[in-house]
Amino acid sequence: MTQPVSPARHSGPDKGAAPASAPTSPKKGGSARAPRLRADVHSLSLLGVLAVLVLVGGITEPDAFLDTGNLQLILTQSSVIGVVTVGMTFVITSGGIDLSVGAMVALASVWATTVATQDFGFAGILFTAVLVGLGAGLVNGVLIAYGRVVPFIATLAMLASARGLALQITDGRTQIVTVKSVLDLGLPDAYVLGVPPLVMMFAAVTVIGWLVLNRTTFGRRTVAVGGNAEAARLAGIDVRRQRLYLYLLSGLCCGIAAFMLVILSGSGQNTNGNLYELDAIAAVIIGGTLLSGGRGTIVGSVLGVLVFTTITNIFALNNLQSDVQQIAKGAIIVAAVLVQGRTSARAGT
Repeated sequence: MTQPVSPARHSGPDKGAAPASAPTSPKKGGSARAPRLRADVHSLSLLGVLAVLVLVGGITEPDAFLDTGNLQLILTQSSVIGVVTVGMTFVITSGGIDLSVGAMVALASVWATTVATQDFGFAGILFTAVLVGLGAGLVNGVLIAYGRVVPFIATLAMLASARGLALQITDGRTQIVTVKSVLDLGLPDAYVLGVPPLVMMFAAVTVIGWLVLNRTTFGRRTVAVGGNAEAARLAGIDVRRQRLYLYLLSGLCCGIAAFMLVILSGSGQNTNGNLYELDAIAAVIIGGTLLSGGRGTIVGSVLGVLVFTTITNIFALNNLQSDVQQIAKGAIIVAAVLVQGRTSARAGT
């Protein structure tokens, strides 16, 4: 009679045989490091592009471009659109899009500079700008997350509505800021070690954005939703609530940017933030964030903003027409998308 095999003899792996999971563990580690490595390489390449642009500016207009005031101007101009771009990075990483950021900046800036609002001083202007941005972001989020409206359509509707409301509030006129404490932040006397306050605000938003995207559960959920929303839902993530939070975050960034723009211009206009949505999306794309979602980089987006702002500055110093600037920007965007597509195809994504 055949004796049954004792379970004890086969409780472990055979001698000389590697565990079944051993060959797969290095592969998993490599795949986890690959996106980060690609992001680092992309950021380094953007730094190289920025260095080349600085070199070009220094050669073509050495006195004007390398002047401390001009470098401060580049950083200051990058700050407002940069804050908007940080919020856009989160939205696009999640697989969404926000076409209304420029209009939200305009609406928040004009609402924050009405006579009634300015009566409450510095705090009133800041609070109103942030609150209006959050309110517009909330409308976008509710429509997209719970109303199941396509992000492109929902934010396009917000773009038209916010621009119209901003025009109605101002009646086509420029609203001048009279609160001295707000205006003082835009003066050279407010600079700290030569750094404008707006640049410091931008740096703070960038650092916080990087930490949230790369070091928190919120950031991991954002990437998961952008990579595969259904898989994220099955993993226990409330996808609708996450999307709502993301558009709230975008609105918050627009409110902060609107306050910064009020400081920079000393006024509120319904034309504020014109084409910000295109500039922010372009900066995010050339920064290395996937337009389809699932991968995002705050550092790359910030470098993208600096690249575009530096190009604009060089063109202006060399008296080149604005249409040439737009052509150059368009060529950079197309090149970035082509590189992104080839990288994704090579990685098998």
